[in-house]
Order: sequence, then structure tokens, then C-alpha cells
Amino acid sequence: MNNEAIRKSRVIYWASGIVSICGIIFEVLFGALGSYILGDGVKQYTLTISLFLTGMGIGASLSEKVMKKLIITFVWIEFMVALIGGFSSFMMFGMTAFAPAGSDALFLYLITFTVGALTGVELPILIRKANEIGVELSRSTARVLFSDYAGGLIGGLLFAFYLRPQMGMVKSAFFVACINLGVAVVVLYLFRQEIKKMVFHVSAAVVIGILLVGGLFFGEEMAFSFEQKLYQDPIIYMEESAYQKIVLTKEQGDTRLYLNGSLQFSSSDEHRYHETLVHPPMAQAESHEEVLVLGGGDGLAARELLEYSDVEEITLVDLDPSVTNLAKTNHHLLNLNEGSLLDERVTVHNKDAFQFLEKADQFYDVIIIDLPDPNNESLNKLYTKEFYSLVRNHLKPGGAAMIQATSPVFATEVYWTISETVAATGLHIENFHVGIPSFGDWGFVMASREPIDVSQLEITKETEFLTSELLKSLTVFGNDEDREIVNRDGETVSFEPNTLIDPNLIQKYEHAWQYY
Repeated sequence: MNNEAIRKSRVIYWASGIVSICGIIFEVLFGALGSYILGDGVKQYTLTISLFLTGMGIGASLSEKVMKKLIITFVWIEFMVALIGGFSSFMMFGMTAFAPAGSDALFLYLITFTVGALTGVELPILIRKANEIGVELSRSTARVLFSDYAGGLIGGLLFAFYLRPQMGMVKSAFFVACINLGVAVVVLYLFRQEIKKMVFHVSAAVVIGILLVGGLFFGEEMAFSFEQKLYQDPIIYMEESAYQKIVLTKEQGDTRLYLNGSLQFSSSDEHRYHETLVHPPMAQAESHEEVLVLGGGDGLAARELLEYSDVEEITLVDLDPSVTNLAKTNHHLLNLNEGSLLDERVTVHNKDAFQFLEKADQFYDVIIIDLPDPNNESLNKLYTKEFYSLVRNHLKPGGAAMIQATSPVFATEVYWTISETVAATGLHIENFHVGIPSFGDWGFVMASREPIDVSQLEITKETEFLTSELLKSLTVFGNDEDREIVNRDGETVSFEPNTLIDPNLIQKYEHAWQYY
């Protein structure tokens, strides 16, 4: 090959690697969009990856029909990937805000399949072009595929560790689309002698470039206005952390925290939740010196615990440092948590709760478990017999634990499965539920090494809601939320413990909440 052919073949290899990076970023971006907007991360990632790969296969098959004008075909494929992929996140938020229910999911799956199909056409075209230039077919195929697979690794790492946490989903989509467009423009220039109607193609590139740059600088602001419609009140803070989307809203004094679109608390009634979460186990425990809080990164549970003067140390374990940092610095949260995470008695660990308990060698008088609902695989492990066994093993004799356990009204089977799972560890349990206007009826499971007699529990601290007399009533469940659930065949439903090997809770949770 002459020098010009060598130069062009190198461009093809580099182009294959770069478009592969862009392709894998779009693939995982679509999964992240589905997880955030549609929920059930495992399901959404499974569907988007499957659709993307299926699209690639169909695209590769269709590429057999492209035997001529390989370069200009590649260029226009990149144009289409840039336009469709670039506007994907922006349009997804718009669909969620304005389109009929269910259309956002259909839109996401269609976009995923389309971009996958276009990506599948790219590589065969580049391989043919490398062969046309004079590179031996086996060498051209191997090198293009190497560039593609290596680019896939780079793309995945870039999205996970830079693009998503630093740029967010809207800007990331436009940024990656600009790279696709840049590859198309470079290829268009280097192969310009083979291409007719250059003015038309360049004009198209300019128009697409203007749209993408406009989206890069202004798309996030517009998408923010779309996303605002997903929330009842005005958004006052938004952050895309490495783990989740954090949103604070406020209206007429009511501050609300959302994680990945799920409400965590409303300042108007959070005292009902946190008083029930904290004070019953504190009343049951024989001593309070050492307390462990799993979750609770907003600092509200810690606020209640610090009311007890005999608490010497609170260890708070929350995975996301962005949440705990927000609780330490944001004046809206500081007003609510009273600066609890800044107290010298509180030590914050940004770790996975399961891994923390596996490695910890300390024992605790009280353990408060204030974790998100088990709506995906990573959270499900924190609702298993194995996890609660670790909790039991770190609980001192005479100690007590309290576990938030979702709603016994909206997710009855889920609540009683969690209760059964805790009981399967050999701990004594008691079931509580409380009405919280912003959440509805919410359930808790208290556990102890010692038998629990609610009638003997005394709430010794001044509270807004909870009293010793009221506590007994919180153990009474109505017919529509009791564990005596009868199926269509008239048989009483039995509850099996949720385990790592048999994670039966996720499906129950998804089924229970699909209409709420």
C-alpha cells in the first residue's frame, strides 16, 4: 500500500474505535435513562442492552446491501446516530412530562433499537472500506474488531466514572453525539476526493452541529423545565451523583427529597416516620451508648438519636457521599436535621451496608435500618436473611433494631415477607405501621434478641407525634394490610424468607407498586 492508503486505513481503525466508544456510551445511557425514569434498573438495563444488541445484529445483516459509496453511507449513518442519540435524553424527559403514560417507555425502546441498528451497520462498512483500500480482509476485520471491542471498554468506563456523574444524562448525550459528528466530518474531509456533492454533505454537518452544540449548552436547562413537571413542587437543588439523581423541592415551607424520582421525605410529616423509626427501639434497648444507622444519609434519624444524652457514638453508613455531604452543607437540610451529621458523636462511612457489616467487628446497642425500598438487585441483598443475620450478629444482648419495611397497604406481601425474613434469623420481632400523609400507611419491623412487650415501652423524649399510649395502636393492622392474605383459590398465602439465592422480594415489589 502507498502512504495515502496507509493513512486512510489508520483513519478507519481509529474511526471504528471512536464510534464504538460512542455506541457503548449510548447503550448504557439508555439503560440509565430507563432505570431513572421507568424504575427497576435490572429490568431496564436488560431490555435496553438486549434491544441494542438485537438492533446491531439486524443492522449488520442489512449492511450486506451496502456495497457501493461506503464512505458517504458511513458518514450519513454517523449523522443519524448523532441526531437521534444526541436528542435521546432530552426527548425522553419531554416525553415523560407531556406524552401519555407508557409512551416514554415505547420511545426509549424504539430509540435504543434504532441506534443499535445504525451502530451495527458501521463496522461491516468500515471493514469493507479497509479491504477496498488494499488491506488484507482478515487483517482489516481483526483490526477493526479490536478497535471496536477496546473502544467498548473505554466507553463504559467513561460513562460510569466521568460523563454520568460530571455531565448528567442530557449533556452526555449531546457531547457524545458531537463526537460522532466529528468522526463523520473527519472521514468526510479525508475521503473528499471520492465524494460528490460535498457542499450538500458539509451543509448537513453544519446544521446538525449547530443543533447539537445548542443542545449541549441549552438542552439541560430545557430538560430541567421538563423534569420539573415530574415533581409536585419547584426544584431547588439537583445533582447527578455516581449512584443516583438527587432532587430537593420546596413549596410553601415543605421541603422534599427525591432519589431517582422516589420520595424520601416531606418536611411537613417526616417527624411521624423518623419518630417511629427511632424511639421504639431506643425504648426497647437496655442501653444506648453505641448506635448504628444503615442508610439515613439525610441526617434525620441521627437527629432523633441525638436527643438521648447517653448516646456516645453514632456510626452512620450511607453509600452515596453526595447525599451525606448535602445533609452537611445544604441549609434546607441543615434546618431539618439540626446539623446532626456535624455532631462530634456521629461518624459517617460512605460504604455499602452489606460489606460494612461483613467487615465490622463492633457490636451495637441499637441498629436503625433506613434503606431505600428493595426495587432492584443491589438493594434486594439488603433485605435478605443473610443481611439480617449480619444485623443480628452485630446486635448486643439487650439491643434492638428497627427496619423500614415499605407499605403494608400498597405492598402487603412485600411487607410481610420482610417481616418473615427478619424472624427467620431467630430474632424476636414486632410489627408497626404509621400513617404518613406524604407516603400513605408505612410499615416497620422491630427486632430484638429479647422478647418485645410493646405495653412496657416508654417514649421518654418529647415528640411531635409519638407517645407511649399511641405506640400499642401502631401494632394493630387492618384487614386489608394484615398478613392473612387469601389468594384466588381461597388459600392463605405463606411467606418465604427472602434470600440471596432465592430473591423472591423483587418480583413482589414490582408487582405491588406498578399501579402506584
